[in-house]
Amino acid sequence: MIREAICEGADVEEALEKAKAELGLTETDEYDFEVIQREEKKKFGLFGGRPAKVRAFIIINEAPEDKTEQFLRDVLDNMGLPDIAIERKTDEENTLTFNLSGEEEGFVIGRRGETLDALQYLASLVANHNTEEYIKVSVNVGNYRDKREKTLEILGRKLAFKAVKTGKKTSLEPMNPYERRIIHTAVQKVNGATSWSEGENTARHVVIGPDPKVKNNRRGGGYNNRRGGKRGGYNNRNTNPAPNPDRVPLNEGSATGLYGRIDK
Repeated sequence: MIREAICEGADVEEALEKAKAELGLTETDEYDFEVIQREEKKKFGLFGGRPAKVRAFIIINEAPEDKTEQFLRDVLDNMGLPDIAIERKTDEENTLTFNLSGEEEGFVIGRRGETLDALQYLASLVANHNTEEYIKVSVNVGNYRDKREKTLEILGRKLAFKAVKTGKKTSLEPMNPYERRIIHTAVQKVNGATSWSEGENTARHVVIGPDPKVKNNRRGGGYNNRRGGKRGGYNNRNTNPAPNPDRVPLNEGSATGLYGRIDK
């Protein structure tokens, strides 16, 4: 971060002294400066003339955790949420965690966590700016992310069992890569179901359907057998071929963060 002061004076020396005083510098502090404009004397003591102008500045090397916390504070204040408290924690695995709390937590979370996800994404960019080693950043409100993960796991398993039972596929709402990966992992645990992703960018979503490689063992062969139709029924038809037939969890993000690593 750069702190600077631009001041004018009768000459360069006076302008520089004013700039140093504005920055609160002492005689032993290091600083840099540039002359923006040199003084010019008035002609005949009456016409023209101008003061000197100097820019003095110092470079402050902030710790990633300090600048990231200040960024979050500034954003929350500008959102009209100055009462939201920020608790910071750093663990040995180079993970920086910020837990937000206050009466207006719902505004911080946003619709299905979209505001919270955006805050975490931007905070990660700030923390990893000009750093050599990647820092994982987590921004949470209470235990919201744990609850959300549990909800997605239950949803994935529920729709997977439904796909096995009905032979039909279900499309979910658009999610970020991290949440899609939770769904894929949950579906993988249900034999006879599979999942894949469709759509582009913010419209990308998970689809859960029956696994075409797993034989349907529904008793009686399905609807058409009960009506005297062909043996095998509706659910024996391969109407939902899945792009992920081996039922391996798709790489929809990693354990490094909500959106994976953000390279500089």
